[in-house]
Amino acid sequence: MSEPSGDKQMTFWEHLDELRTRLRRALFAVVIGAGVAWFFKEQILGVLLVPFQAAWVEQKLPGTPMLHFAAPSDAFMAYVRQSVIAGLVLSAPVVFWELWAFVAPGLYAKEKKSTLLFVVFSTLLFVGGGLFGWKVAFPVAFNYFLGMSGDVGQFGVGIAPTVMMADYLDFVGKLLLAFGAIFELPLLLLALSIAGIINYLQMWHFGRWFILIAFTVGAILSPPDVTSQVIMSVPLVALYFLSIGLAFLFGKRPTPEQIEAYRRKKAKR
Repeated sequence: MSEPSGDKQMTFWEHLDELRTRLRRALFAVVIGAGVAWFFKEQILGVLLVPFQAAWVEQKLPGTPMLHFAAPSDAFMAYVRQSVIAGLVLSAPVVFWELWAFVAPGLYAKEKKSTLLFVVFSTLLFVGGGLFGWKVAFPVAFNYFLGMSGDVGQFGVGIAPTVMMADYLDFVGKLLLAFGAIFELPLLLLALSIAGIINYLQMWHFGRWFILIAFTVGAILSPPDVTSQVIMSVPLVALYFLSIGLAFLFGKRPTPEQIEAYRRKKAKR
């Protein structure tokens, strides 16, 4: 059996120093990305507002879609948060590279060769998750939320949206990062299967429980309507079963004992 490549075994303190070095480099990349994003803050905000503007028009709300801020510094701080989130997206290749470089010393030489693929696919999945949220989930969510405005029955009272800039960017930023993280699921499960921690049979057996978890997460994170919950939960389920296929193709094969254990569990159903 081959051993993990590397010149020598690192001590705990050497691992800690290595982790600090990688974190500093990743943080520096995020800061550089945030600085670049600051110079394009209005253009970035314009892109983030597209689903909100479309929902405003679709709900036939009066006036022009607007974001508000209460304190004089609120707009500045909202732009800072937006730039940090955009900086994290821009620096994603560097962050994933540093993550893989920290893990790589414990891998076999053949597994180390997949470093570039890991960085590329990690970045694509992260950005793809954010795009999915912006393009698919946000329009549904904003239509639902803004649809609550209008007159309250026969009481002569109206409900009008006054959306604060900081609250809007906080909401959008958290969801973008959440969708980006969720879309990393296939790569995470593939890495665990390659390492032999899990296999495709165990993942398949856990599938029905994962469906329940996915729809529970969708119900918690999405607006309380069926369409929004489905939009968030179904991609999560699809990504999980895609991960099973990847684990079958590229992961370590289950041992005879694991296959027999799976057969026994299946027979008990």
